[in-house]
Amino acid sequence: MKKQYTLDDFEGIVRTLRGEHGCAWDRRQTHASLKPFITEEAAELVSSVRIYEKTGNAENMKEELGDILLHIVLHAQIAEEEGLFTLEDVIEGISEKMIRRHPYVFHPESGGPEQVSANWEEIKQKEKEGKEWIESPLREIPQELPALIRTSKVLKKADRLYGTGKSFQENAKRLKEAADKMSKLGPEREDERLQEIFGDMLMSLSEIAAQYRIPSEQILTDRIEDFIERYEPM
Repeated sequence: MKKQYTLDDFEGIVRTLRGEHGCAWDRRQTHASLKPFITEEAAELVSSVRIYEKTGNAENMKEELGDILLHIVLHAQIAEEEGLFTLEDVIEGISEKMIRRHPYVFHPESGGPEQVSANWEEIKQKEKEGKEWIESPLREIPQELPALIRTSKVLKKADRLYGTGKSFQENAKRLKEAADKMSKLGPEREDERLQEIFGDMLMSLSEIAAQYRIPSEQILTDRIEDFIERYEPM
């Protein structure tokens, strides 16, 4: 009968790979060296969801989730070797966080989801107290996010904190003005001016995306797929 591996078994496998007689590649990895790989794995997981939606086959999604799990356990193992934390600490932290953020589920006496929704930012704010690595509210949003996603998040948070937001009509007007300016550029394109106008347009589009919860990054990805499909159908 085929062995049914558990999370403990998998943690032991990763520990062995990192051990004295383990794999040379796994042994030389650090938190920093793994950064580009986890970015790729996250993209491949998103791709596997698209494949599942298109084909109904979840095999690739299962595989990609396993790759993500490998990185989680590998990071935790490296951290344990460095005396920072363990995988158990990671599980403990996320378990406490889920219970804390959903009191109406785990502590019904605390009120319903509507009350929790109203206090959502307060709950998150309390979690951040004493976190010295948070430079400021806007810089808390990671630079490593794709630019369209990060811009929408920054603009949305800036509006909530500092009242910087513009209405849909204002942004639509700015887009039209920017398009008019772009159309008047000379044949040499005036690269610096073109980039400036293009940046203004992206900012306005991102603010609209933030206001209306439009997943701009995913929409652009889907449009690119539509374009490819038009010229290179499966």
